[in-house]
Amino acid sequence: MMLRIPSLFDAEGVAAIRGIIDAGSWTDGNITSGRQAALAKSNRQLPERSPEAQRAGERILAAVERNALFVSAALPLKIFPPLFNRYDEGMAFGTHIDNSVRFLPGSPLRVRTDLSATLFLTDPADYDGGELVVLDSYGEHRVKLDAGDMILYSATSRHHVTPVTRGTRISSFFWIQSMIRDDAARGTLFEFDNAIQGLHRQVGDSDEIVTLTGLYHNLVRRWADT
Repeated sequence: MMLRIPSLFDAEGVAAIRGIIDAGSWTDGNITSGRQAALAKSNRQLPERSPEAQRAGERILAAVERNALFVSAALPLKIFPPLFNRYDEGMAFGTHIDNSVRFLPGSPLRVRTDLSATLFLTDPADYDGGELVVLDSYGEHRVKLDAGDMILYSATSRHHVTPVTRGTRISSFFWIQSMIRDDAARGTLFEFDNAIQGLHRQVGDSDEIVTLTGLYHNLVRRWADT
């Protein structure tokens, strides 16, 4: 599954997050890298336990928890606290796959990385390059979204960030452990939920809608890890 979540934040919301994180002290992005990623990674990152990262991350977590599209697609069980990175001119991140489990230092939190999310926090006109490129069984997907938009995709996918050749690209990224471990099952539930919502908008409440909603929740019960 690969899904664009538009306007998670409006311009005012993006400006508020940028106001928080731009005041932070950016360090080498490899502070959170695994061995493989460290060989390919060149960027800057806010320390994950910094006050700025925590404050801005809380805003993002509150926004995704309110976003019906995100909840329907991800069916989240756990969300790793959002991190923040920046790519200045010449910086890039080579092809890699995210670690299967993320550990939050100093915490018992363990998150199986079923889904990856990137929230864009820079207007695309303000930088060249810096595309997120995701490779899956359907080919290569190049992603460069408006500030405030977010992309959600399978964490099992190989991906990279192309070199920034002008300006600076700033984003937040994090991982989600879904209640539904299997990607195909999660995609089926997402399509099922969308179909129910579409029918409801067309015909309103009906016995058939109630039946379909019950079937949806019975499938969630069958497949969910809680």
